Order: sequence, then C-alpha cells, then structure tokens
Amino acid sequence: MKSVIPKLKKSQLFDRMNDDEIEHCLKCSKSAIVSYKKDEIIFFEEDTPKKLFILIEGSVSICNDSLSGKRNIITTINHEGDLFGEVFLFINKNEYENYAIALNDTKLLQMPKEYLYSSCGKNCTFHTLLISNMLSILARKAYYLNQKLNILSSNNLRQKISKLLLRNSSKDGNVKLEMNREELADFLNVARPSLSRELMKMQDDGLIKIDRKKIKIIDFEEMQNNF
Repeated sequence: MKSVIPKLKKSQLFDRMNDDEIEHCLKCSKSAIVSYKKDEIIFFEEDTPKKLFILIEGSVSICNDSLSGKRNIITTINHEGDLFGEVFLFINKNEYENYAIALNDTKLLQMPKEYLYSSCGKNCTFHTLLISNMLSILARKAYYLNQKLNILSSNNLRQKISKLLLRNSSKDGNVKLEMNREELADFLNVARPSLSRELMKMQDDGLIKIDRKKIKIIDFEEMQNNF
C-alpha cells in the first residue's frame, strides 16, 4: 500500500496530509487496490454505490447509453489521484445512474463510504481533514457539471464547440483537451463526422487552426460572438 502513496498525494482528497497520515487513512478505512483490464466495467448502472474510487493509474470513462445504444461520455478520469463515484455515496441512491469503464489497464483505490460519513472515535485530525477535503471536491464538481450543462444547452454545434475551446484555452490560444476526437463528440453529444465537419468549417472561417491533434484559437473575439 505504501507504494501508491506518492500517487495518492496528487489527490485533492489527501490534500495537506503527509505520508504517515495517508497510510493511516488507508488502513483505518480498510481501503483496497483493485486492477481492471481495458474495457472492463468498474460498476454498472444497477450496482449499489458502496465505495469511493481513486485513480492510481490508467483512465476511466463515466458513461450512459441512449435508447439507441449510443454511448454518451459524461466525463473521463485520467489524472492520478482523481476520484469518482462520490456523488452517489452522498445522495443515498440505491443504484448508479451511469456506468464506469476502464479505457485501458487501470488501477484504482477503493475506499468504503462509511469512512467518509463521520470521523472515527479516535478523533483523528487527518480523518477530519479528509472529510473536509471531500466536501471541497463535491463543491468543485458541482461547478464543473454546471459548466457542462451550460455548454450542452447551447443553440447549435458551433456554439458548443466555441464555449468548450474557449474554456480550455490559454492566453496564447492553445487549447488543452484531455479527450480525443471520438470522446469529444460523445461529450458534446454529437456524431463524430458532424464534429469534424464543423471544426474544419471553423478553421476555414479563420476562427481556429488545427494541426493534427492540436487546436489553437486564432480569433478570440469572433469565437465569443458565436454565443
């Protein structure tokens, strides 16, 4: 368990904790490290939420499927220390409303939900800190979901793309996205060919420049005029 602590220190859940405190949390909570193969389901929609998942290595997508069978990617977890599955632990849902799938060989830390609800009888300061960190994470994720809703409620595809690129760009216009073209299409809930055509139109109109997998915003003002 000690070998994963350097990666867990990247997690906001263990913010302001030293190695010994993190190790005590893992032992006290009876957390476990579980490995998954590529395309293996981590939890299904019908499963009962019982654990918090923290990424140690690999990547995971949280998804749901439309009635036609099309996969919709809600979010992708691909940074060491990122966590997921926490929302359903705190809203007392008997079942998940989505599923999680490993995008490649993945290793996760699983922490039982009971450890997140209240501090132990020993009144450990690091346990209290962990709960405080959890509340902060929930607040930030609520903000992220609100931002996604704002993007998806746009009037047209160009507006969706413009909002997404602007919110993930640096001052020099370089866009940093943690999604490939297919994942981006799923995120925006559009067909990949439609996304590719609109990106090429935006390049022809002088809004962006596409260089293989890289995108750079050329005209910030006109991009903002799209919404």
